Amino acid sequence: MTVPLPVDELAVLRVRRSAKWRTYPPDVLPLTIAEMDFALAEPITEVLREAVSRSDTGYAMPAPELGEAVAMFAQARWGWPVEPDSVTGVTDVSTGCVQLLRACCRPGEAVVISPPVYPPFFDWAAEAGARLIEAPLRQDGSGIWRLDLDALRDAFGARPAAYILCSPHNPVGRVHDRDELEVVAQLAHEYGVRVISDEIHAPLVLEGAAFTPFLTVPGAADIAVSLTSASKAWNLAGLKCAAIVTGSPAMRAFAGQLPPDGRWRIGHFGVLAMAGRAAGHARDTPPPARQPDRRADTGYPLAAAAGHLPCLARLPAHRTRRAAVREVPQPRPGRAGTGTPLRPTR
Repeated sequence: MTVPLPVDELAVLRVRRSAKWRTYPPDVLPLTIAEMDFALAEPITEVLREAVSRSDTGYAMPAPELGEAVAMFAQARWGWPVEPDSVTGVTDVSTGCVQLLRACCRPGEAVVISPPVYPPFFDWAAEAGARLIEAPLRQDGSGIWRLDLDALRDAFGARPAAYILCSPHNPVGRVHDRDELEVVAQLAHEYGVRVISDEIHAPLVLEGAAFTPFLTVPGAADIAVSLTSASKAWNLAGLKCAAIVTGSPAMRAFAGQLPPDGRWRIGHFGVLAMAGRAAGHARDTPPPARQPDRRADTGYPLAAAAGHLPCLARLPAHRTRRAAVREVPQPRPGRAGTGTPLRPTR
């Protein structure tokens, strides 16, 4: 049985002033950005409402609340012990990744990515002055997308400075197996490659899937950092707060190379919301998109819509956070149609 989504009417949603609702004309239903229509989780609403009522709208002070919030959530959700002082606040995952690339890449050095992947991955390397090497995913005989470990070995053989791992993988919705991640860690050690693991979608992994934090894989903590945020699962992108997590002295020193002024670029409300997220999890409040009464049988309403809209196709997911949807090429007057992935933002 498909359960309707408890969201406001479209006319009410269009009153919102975020990019999703102000970019297109009124006859367009925007589906191109990772911004939910659900109401905020109540624990987050509470902490933000309290801050506004106190006129508590100044600069952020991430320590100690951000580290404590990340540690509380990681332990409760995945049994992952994180030291609060191993957490470094950054503006968002995109900014954090670029800053980390700048810290480990000399101009012209290579960065490896595994397409199809979140489109800005292609831009981050250039922003850091690096060049790209692609080690594409492969589809197995069942059509399931997987890391191509042979392609990664070949790419790492070129001695790149870093590999940006997308885990879970956006946009194919793949939750990488632990044994795959173990091989990634082994290859990174063998070739001296730092791994930046973008784990922003981890809270959205659905029942039946087991997300493995990369830093819990043997040896990964010595060569990798994790990037995480509540922005995707709790619809907090505009509040601007993410976290770099490290698991060894060497990687903590690596994260310590980020510009010291970066702490002033973190959103105060973002830190408060991350703390509210952790408090909500302690009260067993799942993110909106994981609540059973807010998800259709097909996985997500957009995926369901793909069965009725000729311009969309559903890409089946495997043990993952969601089914992916892509645009199907449509003929257009004067030019050939092109299909492009729906592009969310961090």
